[in-house]
Amino acid sequence: MVPSKYSALVTLFLCISLISPALVQSAFQFKHHSNEELATILEEVHFRCPNITKVYALSENSVAGNPLLLIEFSGEPGYHELLEPEFKYIANMHGNEVLGRELLLKMADYLCEQYIAGNESIRSLIHSTRIHLMPSMNPDGWEMATAAGGDNYLVGRTNNNSVDLNRDFPDLDRLLYAEEDERSTRNNHLMDQIRHLDHPPQPETLAVMRMILEQPFVASANLHGGDLVANYPFDESRDKDGSDESPSPDDDTFRHLALSYASMHPRMSDPNQPSCDDTSSGFGKQGGITNGAAWYSVEGGMQDFNYLSSNDFEITLELGCEKYPKAERLEQEWEDNKDALINLIWQSHIGVKGEVKDAITGRPLSNAVISARNVTRLNETHARKDLVKHDVTSAQGGDYWRLLTPGEYEITASVRNYLPLTKRVLVTNPRHQQAFILNFDLHSATNQGQRTWEWDDDVPLDYVVEDLGEGFDRNVGEIPFNREGNWPQDTEEFDLGFKENVGDYNHLKYKWFPSPNRR
Repeated sequence: MVPSKYSALVTLFLCISLISPALVQSAFQFKHHSNEELATILEEVHFRCPNITKVYALSENSVAGNPLLLIEFSGEPGYHELLEPEFKYIANMHGNEVLGRELLLKMADYLCEQYIAGNESIRSLIHSTRIHLMPSMNPDGWEMATAAGGDNYLVGRTNNNSVDLNRDFPDLDRLLYAEEDERSTRNNHLMDQIRHLDHPPQPETLAVMRMILEQPFVASANLHGGDLVANYPFDESRDKDGSDESPSPDDDTFRHLALSYASMHPRMSDPNQPSCDDTSSGFGKQGGITNGAAWYSVEGGMQDFNYLSSNDFEITLELGCEKYPKAERLEQEWEDNKDALINLIWQSHIGVKGEVKDAITGRPLSNAVISARNVTRLNETHARKDLVKHDVTSAQGGDYWRLLTPGEYEITASVRNYLPLTKRVLVTNPRHQQAFILNFDLHSATNQGQRTWEWDDDVPLDYVVEDLGEGFDRNVGEIPFNREGNWPQDTEEFDLGFKENVGDYNHLKYKWFPSPNRR
């Protein structure tokens, strides 16, 4: 049910529903918008662009009862379209860091405005990408920060239960590091291993966790304030007692994502840009990017949770030294960030994408494991042979997306009781174009008299290799894939509570929840 304080908005839009959307002009004002005004802007954008937008709320309200609102842009709003990557921006996770909130409100207005105006680049982006914008994950904190004058460095950072939401997610990094110490090959979708959490997540955290696990996001960013840098995984240091650089298996790709934003920002990558604390050189001398753990270690952060629980490659954008900039600064901040915000969305199209199907029936194969090995030529006689130790999986419709930087790769698709298949592909990533399509038609192992394997077996990846070209090593190796392991149990357990929303709790063990809204 819509909260009573938002009921007037419903009445407003019912009253103007007979007006043609084409006649409604944008009147966006650069200011700090209240939570009620935030909802109004999203509804106004939807009214102007009803065929490409949808406004929706997450499963939980904030502690104080504010809805957690998003607006979606897509050629088919409300549906996942086959092979269309999904991208999200989340802002205002810390309630007193407000610039991202205003940027996403203006971005919603801008996307609609430019779509109506016939901007071919924006129209292409919207029709090839499902874009989700969440201006505020912490509306309660925003209210506290604003009531305090917006000039306190700490007031409003947390939610209404005094919990820092960016320390409230399951600490999957520590689980991954433990697996590395044991030389395990589990490197993705680590929520599969969890039965209980060691603390009950805040409602805002739980709502976002559900969204991450239910939607096949490919890339995303969360928007913060307090410095000027694009931060990439891992955020949590492998060294519990220090802040040491902790690169992920997709370090090249994450650095590319961070640079794709920083390089489009007029100040973020400027080597002459001073640091925010005046005690060290700014991040501009390193291109405006940093590995999160090399800066400082974060346990329970949203960025790493995305990468380790799903297929989503998320970075963190620190948008400036001022957490709560004056209203007169907002328009210039939009101009400084506009191109970078758009450019990062386009990065959800780098690498390869495709469908995994049964070769005989054409049935889509969900939860197919997509592995990548970098075999880029180094010279005439040598080539790389680096296994990227982080797999992604196909979504409910059998479609997958694998973000990669330019180079030559061997991509392998494997599904239980099917013969794995490996293909070679040259990734070039032309600017602002869709990813190269690489489809896999897998043959049943049982139909061909081959041995099958169970979840507890190592999945052989060298049964079928094709399109590898001449003169290259055909040994693609083996990657063990299993589902054993348990999350460490604490005295205070918290059931994730997905039963009410998605049925059987066992759905949590699979890569994507079934969704009725898929095409």
